[in-house]
Amino acid sequence: MNGQTEELAFALDAVRRAAKLCQHVQSGITPEALAKKDKSPVTIADFGSQALICRDLMQAFPNDPVIGEEGADDLRAAGGEEFLNRVVEECRLAEVTASPTEICDWIDRGGATEFSSRFWTLDPIDGTKGFLRGEQYAIALALILDGQIEIGILGCPNMPLEDGGPTGVLAWAVRGHGAWQQSLGDPTAQPTPLQVTPTSTTAELVFCESVESGHSSHGWSGEIATDLKIHREPVRMDSQCKYLAVARGEADVYLRLPTRVGYEEKIWDHAGGVLLVEEAGGQVTDINGSLADFQHGRTLAKNQGMVASNGRVHPFLIQAIQRHRPPESA
Repeated sequence: MNGQTEELAFALDAVRRAAKLCQHVQSGITPEALAKKDKSPVTIADFGSQALICRDLMQAFPNDPVIGEEGADDLRAAGGEEFLNRVVEECRLAEVTASPTEICDWIDRGGATEFSSRFWTLDPIDGTKGFLRGEQYAIALALILDGQIEIGILGCPNMPLEDGGPTGVLAWAVRGHGAWQQSLGDPTAQPTPLQVTPTSTTAELVFCESVESGHSSHGWSGEIATDLKIHREPVRMDSQCKYLAVARGEADVYLRLPTRVGYEEKIWDHAGGVLLVEEAGGQVTDINGSLADFQHGRTLAKNQGMVASNGRVHPFLIQAIQRHRPPESA
């Protein structure tokens, strides 16, 4: 398949390994822990996932910076020993045996903060609440060259590969070479291409949005839906799985509308999924119609929100967003 670069092969293997760790941790979450609002499982999986992926990237591409979500300061601090030991054990179960110091050093490989001409960005678990509920979450990884996403990868352990099929999807895109998905658990399975919907009538659109209203303004999106005479219920799920839903035609639109003034989107919350939609034939901009600008370190400082669509309806969406824009978001 075209676009099967050395970077892609290493990154896909790294995401698969991290996904196994996350699946094992998630399988141990109990109703009692959820009732106590115990977030320790996602914390352990976050650290473990980042450690494994940064380890693999360090071995394969030692000069590449990684802008990741996590850092190991809390694990190194007094009182962090229990968490750190659990992370070490999860890595061992994932067939990576290392000392606590090595684990922390791998996590801190994701501590880059500044833009460079070549770097990776990583969200080791995107969708914390989905992970805890046993619903959708993603391991998101992207390679950015000269400010452009060149490879975008989403590992989505709880997404079905097809309706009624087994769960676990590994999806990726390489600039200029399309977007693809494959069974997360079977690296020998034949990849299949992703394609956005052909929907061009706004009334027939299916929105995909966050489960949590704190992540995207549901009231604002409701006004947009009314404006465009959309009658279908939105699909709500956590994490960048929403980008995958648009890329493979399960939804037409993903709206990430700002919920507070001055908030800057984190690059790891979008980079893995943006290229999937674009290479599947869709379009991604911010709410003003500007392309996502990955040249400002850890955040999309020059952008507001994010809109992913099948491309055909994108201008209508941007216009409707602006018509119903709350004054405080201007």
